[in-house]
Amino acid sequence: MDYKELFSKTPPTRLFFRAALPGCAGMLASALYQLIDGIFVGRILGDTAFAALNLAMPFVIINFALADLIGVGSAVPISVRLGAGEEDKANNIFTCACLMIIAAGVLIGGILFASAPALISLMGADGTLHEQAVQYLRVYAICSPVTTIIFAVDNYLRICGKIQGSMILNIFMSILSVVLEFTFLYVFRWGIWGAALATCSGMIICALIAFYPFIRGRMQLRFCRPRFSIKMIRQIVSCGAPSFLNNIAGRITSILMNTVLLQMGGEQAVSVYGILMFADGVVQPLLYGLCDSLQPAVGYNWGAGNLSRVKAVEKRCFLASAILALAAASIIFMFPEKVTTLFMGDTDEATMTMAVTALGIFSMTYLTRWFSFATQSFMSAIERPLQASFISVGTALVFPVILIAALWGLGLQGLWLNFPLTALLAAILSGVILLLFFKKIRRNKAAGEPIH
Repeated sequence: MDYKELFSKTPPTRLFFRAALPGCAGMLASALYQLIDGIFVGRILGDTAFAALNLAMPFVIINFALADLIGVGSAVPISVRLGAGEEDKANNIFTCACLMIIAAGVLIGGILFASAPALISLMGADGTLHEQAVQYLRVYAICSPVTTIIFAVDNYLRICGKIQGSMILNIFMSILSVVLEFTFLYVFRWGIWGAALATCSGMIICALIAFYPFIRGRMQLRFCRPRFSIKMIRQIVSCGAPSFLNNIAGRITSILMNTVLLQMGGEQAVSVYGILMFADGVVQPLLYGLCDSLQPAVGYNWGAGNLSRVKAVEKRCFLASAILALAAASIIFMFPEKVTTLFMGDTDEATMTMAVTALGIFSMTYLTRWFSFATQSFMSAIERPLQASFISVGTALVFPVILIAALWGLGLQGLWLNFPLTALLAAILSGVILLLFFKKIRRNKAAGEPIH
């Protein structure tokens, strides 16, 4: 089906299922791979390697953050330009964004490779833990120029209406990475660097597959002679800022949390925090896949001035996000021992008790997290980066840091409580932003002014 017909004429409920379910399936495959990645490292290489992976992971995500800034930031104006019928502008943004992502991968990868030992040392790691974390991070840094673009091409495929193709690509990448990681760690007996190499290899292969039809000119988006401008770059950066700030701020918070956890509870507490992050690494991609897969449709109809259709799509997005988040909260709350043993099968009683307590508290996060997540996605889709950035930075950095200080006297319990309380504050902020936004929309309509 042509992307114009899909986004503008397909009934909202059918559009939701055609876009959101494949988006969730693709993200679920990616999330399951990350889960299996943690299980493989923890079970095959041991607790120290698992802790090293969690120490390095914030920097790995920072490595992808700039590419994500450009990929997400370009996807929004591309969708809006297509909705307004400006295909040449959309193709130019697409071309320039791809070149910018490759350049960013070279720059950030080089910086992370050179600074990896110092960065891990600053977190308080030494000995084997330090050595393994550096190995893991450096593999991602070396591969950065050719791996980071995989996240952007996923957005471009969905913009072109290739939603099922995007899903199949994500599933294939996850399966391929699992096979490679099992081979590298279990068969070849490579160290933690083999886990990183497996993931990077899967990304590189799938990026080449995904870009093949674009290179052959078989997609609605086509490569053209790039025409860079300050206005275009500013637009990409502003639209991608919420996602970028969320990634960067979230990783800064993770680095801070890991540092505090090492002081309060040692390697054991870092491992428990890693379990929480892997649990979140399953739920959050599902929410992301659901909301992000609808952004092209929302952006297209916003650009076309079809506000009623935007509202119809978003109502379904918010409802589905709530159902998904509440289901996740219930599962984590009821089965904390099962979640813990996935990563630490032979753990001692003290660690198990710590993990079960932490997971019980952490599960409450999803009672409200869905609302801020869906609101942030909506604001990003309609080119409201400032409002989306407020939610993003508040959720990922401001609220967690304030709560670390406020709950310091509670020790580890205070750190676990940080998650649900942050989600509650973010939901309140999101509610205020939505109320102000719709108030402005009503005022503009009453005055006969454009809703944009």
